[in-house]
Amino acid sequence: MIEAVITQTGGLAWTVVAFVVALSIIVGVHEYGHYIVGRWCGIRAEVFSLGFGPRLVAWRDRRGTVWQIAAIPLGGYVRFLGDADVASATRDGTVDPALARQTLGGAPLWARFATVAAGPVFNFILAALVFAGVITWQGLATERVEVGEILQAPPGVVNQLQPGDRILAIAGHPVSDWPALFRLPETLPAAASHDWTVLRGGTEITVTAPDPAPPRVSGVSPRSAASAADLRPGDVVLAVEGRPIARFTELRPLVEAAAGRPVALRVWRPGVGEADFVLIPREQDLPTAGGGFEKRWLIGVTGGEGYFRPSTRTPGPVEALAIGARQTRDVVWGSLTGIVAMVTGQIGRCNLSGAISIAEVAGDAASAGAGNFFWLVALLSAGIGFLNLLPIPVLDGGHLLFYTWEAVARRPPSERAMDILTRIGMALVLTLMIFGLTNDIVCR
Repeated sequence: MIEAVITQTGGLAWTVVAFVVALSIIVGVHEYGHYIVGRWCGIRAEVFSLGFGPRLVAWRDRRGTVWQIAAIPLGGYVRFLGDADVASATRDGTVDPALARQTLGGAPLWARFATVAAGPVFNFILAALVFAGVITWQGLATERVEVGEILQAPPGVVNQLQPGDRILAIAGHPVSDWPALFRLPETLPAAASHDWTVLRGGTEITVTAPDPAPPRVSGVSPRSAASAADLRPGDVVLAVEGRPIARFTELRPLVEAAAGRPVALRVWRPGVGEADFVLIPREQDLPTAGGGFEKRWLIGVTGGEGYFRPSTRTPGPVEALAIGARQTRDVVWGSLTGIVAMVTGQIGRCNLSGAISIAEVAGDAASAGAGNFFWLVALLSAGIGFLNLLPIPVLDGGHLLFYTWEAVARRPPSERAMDILTRIGMALVLTLMIFGLTNDIVCR
């Protein structure tokens, strides 16, 4: 009993630490974007704070800005000269007119727009850089279909592949590139093993190796049925409800057929052996190729990869950054389509998560390794950058909306209108936060 309590407490602490670290990185970069672009535009920052509440550590730089770490690590802010609060509402009548140009409210429209937009833009830049960094670190598959690392397989599985083997054909089916290998299970009958034709040391030979898409788990989604049951990457599903399976694609229809009822899996785990797991599939809304969404019962595992990892290469910085930028674009587009689908009722309310879910995902990602954790940081950074651009007062997008109005109408919105809209925006943001936290508790 005591060991269980210690384990749960340690897991909670790890989750909290991972969440705080991820949030601090994202918020720090976001607020630094506001700060540095504001400084370039001639706007003076009085305080740069990581966190809210009582000050823990602080120092003043040569420009007079106080840099501080506060006690509540759930955000941050930059307070510019003339700001009435951390939301950069203008404080009237308390700033020397000679210094008005150094305030956010007294700066030219272009400077205010650039300063406010810089926060989300820096989040997008962070996301692209981190994606690029992870891709560079992990590498990309070589153009040639070549075996990299050999992975452990269950007893009795014959795998004569060796690192460096170039795959030419499987059971007589040519393999010209990686997509051809991934498509092969569509036409190749499932079997325990096949004849693989490979080029080894300059000589073409035939070896015996497993099916190219065995029921091996390569990834486990956070907050999924598989995660709750403690399935792990590297596990091999041997049977579902007592029915043996030989290929990963056989898992999906069996899970779908259960329609939310508990599913019993017989699993082999490297270094442990065989064990039984019971999972309760969860219904989720997934995007379709046609642009809509479909409901499916899932347990939260990915797989279909063979008992080897591809040989990899290190991409150049330009290629890595291009991939990182595309990944960031895809996250933003996915966030936009998800919000539209939720508002129009195409997907359910449980697709909106709150801080508890994000913290749990951060803990799971950190436990899975540094690559997974930083990939999550990039995903969250892109998502938070997008959310901040929504045209809701109190968010950066709301400020930009007011500035756009000012540019078109040649005058700022009235103080009364801004006050009313800001109150509405604050109420909307708080409602969404409560809604997300409620989903964290109810949607499990």
